Amino acid sequence: MLETTTFEMIALWVVLGIALIGLGYALFLRRQVMAHDKGSTKMIEVWEAIKQGANAYLSKQLKTILPFIIVLTVALFFSVYIVPPSAEALERFSNLNPDQVKMVIGFGRAAAFILGALFSLMVGQFGMRMAVQANVRVAAASRESFDKAMKISYRAGTITGMLTDGLGLFGGTIIFLVFQKAAPDALLGFGFGGTLLALFMRVGGGIFTKAADVGADLVGKVEASIPEDDPRNAAVIADLVGDNVGDCAGMAADIFESYEVTIVSGLILGLALVQLTGQIKWIIFPLLVRAIGVFSSIIGTYQVRGKKGQKEGNAMASINKGFYTSAAICFVSFAVLAHFYMNEWRAFLSVGVGIILAIAIDELTKYFTGTHYNPVKEIARSSQTGSATVILSGLSTGFESTVWAILVIAATIFSAVLIYWGQPVAYVLYGVAMTGIGMLTLTGNNVAMDSFGPISDNANGIGEIAGLDKPARKIMAELDAVGNTTKAITKGVAIGSAVIAAVSLFGSYMTDVTKVQAQLKVPEALQLLTTGIRISTPMVLIGMLIGGALPWLFSSLTINAVSRAASLIVIEVRRQFKTPGLMEGKVKPDYRQAVSICTGAAQKELIGLALLAVLTPLIVGLVFQVEALGGFLAGAILSGQLLAVFMANAGGAWDNAKKLIEDGLYGGKGSAAHKAAVCGDTVGDPLKDTSGPALNPMIKVINLVSVLAAPIIIQYKKISPGVIVFLVLALIAVIISIWYSKRTGLKEFHQVEETVKQDK
Repeated sequence: MLETTTFEMIALWVVLGIALIGLGYALFLRRQVMAHDKGSTKMIEVWEAIKQGANAYLSKQLKTILPFIIVLTVALFFSVYIVPPSAEALERFSNLNPDQVKMVIGFGRAAAFILGALFSLMVGQFGMRMAVQANVRVAAASRESFDKAMKISYRAGTITGMLTDGLGLFGGTIIFLVFQKAAPDALLGFGFGGTLLALFMRVGGGIFTKAADVGADLVGKVEASIPEDDPRNAAVIADLVGDNVGDCAGMAADIFESYEVTIVSGLILGLALVQLTGQIKWIIFPLLVRAIGVFSSIIGTYQVRGKKGQKEGNAMASINKGFYTSAAICFVSFAVLAHFYMNEWRAFLSVGVGIILAIAIDELTKYFTGTHYNPVKEIARSSQTGSATVILSGLSTGFESTVWAILVIAATIFSAVLIYWGQPVAYVLYGVAMTGIGMLTLTGNNVAMDSFGPISDNANGIGEIAGLDKPARKIMAELDAVGNTTKAITKGVAIGSAVIAAVSLFGSYMTDVTKVQAQLKVPEALQLLTTGIRISTPMVLIGMLIGGALPWLFSSLTINAVSRAASLIVIEVRRQFKTPGLMEGKVKPDYRQAVSICTGAAQKELIGLALLAVLTPLIVGLVFQVEALGGFLAGAILSGQLLAVFMANAGGAWDNAKKLIEDGLYGGKGSAAHKAAVCGDTVGDPLKDTSGPALNPMIKVINLVSVLAAPIIIQYKKISPGVIVFLVLALIAVIISIWYSKRTGLKEFHQVEETVKQDK
């Protein structure tokens, strides 16, 4: 049992209470948002179409992934029967025999997996449904004042942020209170459940939203020269639906699983320090930090507002005010906690570096994707000489941005080395985990900023289709422009947090492998924390090469999926444009067909890509063993970070360069420069909203699978007939997944082509 002080036990229950307060704050904001008017009949009609499309997509997605979740739940339960229970589990449940302990841990891990998946699903689904409820209300409020429209959109986004904060902290704390020292055994299931659902929602939502967006832009803006949200475009509703299932549901689940994973790795590494020092503070501290973050987010997010009744304002300044208010509260509170509870300043410095990292990535992303800075201006300037130069300029910007981002991450890890200079490597790894905890302290603010983007974008689209007056459209356009910036910023934070979380898990992997090796009487000189990951060893180098290649394969498959689905949308919209009376506004297009195409395309990719992420580390580990699997993880983290930042920033820069031109630069809308910029934007769309963000959960899935599988891999060093059968089946599953992902969609493509021929 844990030897906690009275203060620590009270503090843990206070943490649980703050998690519930965060959830209560979300319900409070929901009542505020829902009390506002939905506007005119035409606005409600458009809103209903968006709502039905989003709900239908998420329902179909759940049916697709549910069997996979059930299979993994069973696998996680039986995973504890292959290796002996950990010393912490035996100590926690000392009144039970080893077989009973295995059963308890098995049920705990499986239940935690379901809980993590359920919470991730709730954050994504409830957050998205709230965003859909808010978008029409923002459009209606824009007819009254800037302040009211901004307040509704930001507070609706805050609901998702507080669900992320509250559910993540609640789940982690409950599991810790029940399992105590054995909590890491169950928390691995909790993190894996959240990460896997995030992968599904990120990939599916990303394919849906960008298939619709790219298809709608290519036919609408480039070919037909009509506005972005013109109601004559059959893909316009699918595009608005995509903003919700991709940017709301997908991003919320993505940040939620980073939030979970940093708690998991923090507690695993904290437990290693408990064993070294005999002090429980190392695993209480991360939970207290998270509770402070929830409290500070409540105060900061409620500060975001304009002056009552104003017709225009600076939404970004108000959002920044809320963010920096929360950050200031955190800094002061962490200092007090470190001084009076930890009795040292190293813990404060670690979490403080995390907050500074979030701000640094924020500013770096602003520079490379913001309309006020040279990179985006240069891309816009290159549009005067055609699509090719736009694409080349955007590629250059993306490549450069990833260098500075990786240097910031490297400096962050180096800061952990400096903070714990002279201490064992376990302290440094703990410091990195605390940096991740600190970086995601302001999760409530970050998710609110992200959801603000698609809510404002949808409101602008509803206003365009419903034909609202110019003052209202101006307010919505201003909010939409700020929303594009906040989305880009939070993408940067999501990628940065994913890498820090993955590095923390990498530390957890080395710690856990060493622990199991010690249980199996492996000499200390041969244990992983002693030997390290030696890339001079051929097997490790092989693992690193395979790990480095995996993000590229993953990105290839997701981009290809968007390309195929966008082609189907292009053909469908072209077909409908030929409908007599449609271009004159006398006939309404069939919006449902475009939504159906995007939904089908997204669902087909989910299981195959999940199998690729789950099975590849198992194959590498069983064939090349645990040190090579560590090399595999290192390669995937480095390659994934570079590729994700490149894609996110290049895509964001192309998008904002297009917006500069749409605001009147170089001839404005309909000009040759505009058409070139739209081509650049459509190239960047799947990069910034599908493949780049999807790498975040993918990296963490392979890390968590590796941590879960490492004890089993150590146990089965020799290749047995059973292992050979598993490897053959796993390889076949991976090959089929890749083959299916590359070929799917051809049948539907030919069907649409045949329809077009018949129309002619």
